[in-house]
Amino acid sequence: MARTDQEPLPRDDGAGRDTAAEPAVDLTAASEAAIPLVPAEVVAQTLPEYLRAQWLRIRSGDSGMLPVIVGLVIIVIVFEIISPNHVFLEPVNLVNLFQQSAVFMVLGMAEIFALLLGEIDLSIGYWGAVGGVIAVQLVQPVTTNWPWIPAIIVALLAMGLVGAVQGTIITRLRVPSFVVTLAGYLIGNGVMLIVLGFGPFSGYPSLTGFSGNLHALHDLMWATVSPLLGWIIVAVIVGLMSIRLILRDARRRRSGLVAPPVSLTYLKIAGMAAIGIAVVSICNVNRAAIGVVEGVPYVLFIVLGVMAAWSFLLQRTRYGRYVYAIGGNPEAARRAGINVAMMKTIGFALCTLTAGIAGILYASLLGGMSNSYPGGQYVLYAVAAAVIGGTSLFGGRGKIAHGVLGGLVIGGIYNGMYLLALAVQWQFIVTGFVLIAAVMIDSLSRRAGVSGAGGR
Repeated sequence: MARTDQEPLPRDDGAGRDTAAEPAVDLTAASEAAIPLVPAEVVAQTLPEYLRAQWLRIRSGDSGMLPVIVGLVIIVIVFEIISPNHVFLEPVNLVNLFQQSAVFMVLGMAEIFALLLGEIDLSIGYWGAVGGVIAVQLVQPVTTNWPWIPAIIVALLAMGLVGAVQGTIITRLRVPSFVVTLAGYLIGNGVMLIVLGFGPFSGYPSLTGFSGNLHALHDLMWATVSPLLGWIIVAVIVGLMSIRLILRDARRRRSGLVAPPVSLTYLKIAGMAAIGIAVVSICNVNRAAIGVVEGVPYVLFIVLGVMAAWSFLLQRTRYGRYVYAIGGNPEAARRAGINVAMMKTIGFALCTLTAGIAGILYASLLGGMSNSYPGGQYVLYAVAAAVIGGTSLFGGRGKIAHGVLGGLVIGGIYNGMYLLALAVQWQFIVTGFVLIAAVMIDSLSRRAGVSGAGGR
């Protein structure tokens, strides 16, 4: 009798036993096998399916940015209630909050480059300040009198070179990043004091004066676009992002690939539009007691530009894929043919370069630089902003947007404490507790993810 396709062939397992009676297991038919390979939210075809998948993902321990968003909402509510005259949500205070948080946010984005690689950079607090000092010194009219754009470019290139040197020492000589960047922290502090001493400024170069280049650096933080231009820019940004989302999903569907539900795409567009409208509406309120100060500050677009550029680099390029692979498993990445040393060196260079942007914004915020720059405090805020935002201390997990959210949390704490006229030590204590909570959430989510994977 002919054998059917369903009948198992006789097999000998080497011990004289016939294994034909054992049914063959079709792993492709097992729903459990597909869980770790294709997340449910990827294949969801409707908005309810996507929301259910996200809820299951949160329950399994992968909470993403939800904790920091909840924390930010709590901070806003608490300080609005307890602040004198309930001024926390006043437009003038919200704009000040964002300006104060800009340095924290950019430093947080800088630190993420190191954390994603499973490393840490303790030097960016002072090397970022060196970048700010270089830019401020180069535009001084009584000394070098450089145009402000070349001054910024030279400052950032210098910081990128510093980061590349540190990354080379870490990767080629295999010295722990903690030790190398701690040494960089001390060296950067000394270099900052040396560069501050150049010129007849008694160590306090300022951005005040009649020079247009001085004003240009000062305006990075304090100048605003006109209310009408603010609406136009936000409309263009939301429009371009909306077109990109719609075209990307349509292209994926034409190619037979999985695309998110259409309703989810429109929900994201509505969310972007709502945020843009709220931000511009707040910024367009006159914030001056005398005269008129209104419009979206330049610094908002600077922070968004940095976030967009680095998010594209990490999420849409080969380099970004390599960074996540190295952070997840350096040895596996090396065996896959990735030049781990080169990728890490580039990561440290980008980390320090981004810190230079934060240093320039700090100089703009204070109208100059001095030896009282709190580099030690700011490097801790950089790590805190990245981790509070959701980036893992263990490497391989995080997004540039986490630095922005974490920086807003720290800025919110700082601003709220200032409104309450509390001493700075309470700011340190509260920020420390928030950081501990963020690390605990990260650790617990990893444990939940491992136990969940083991249970499948």
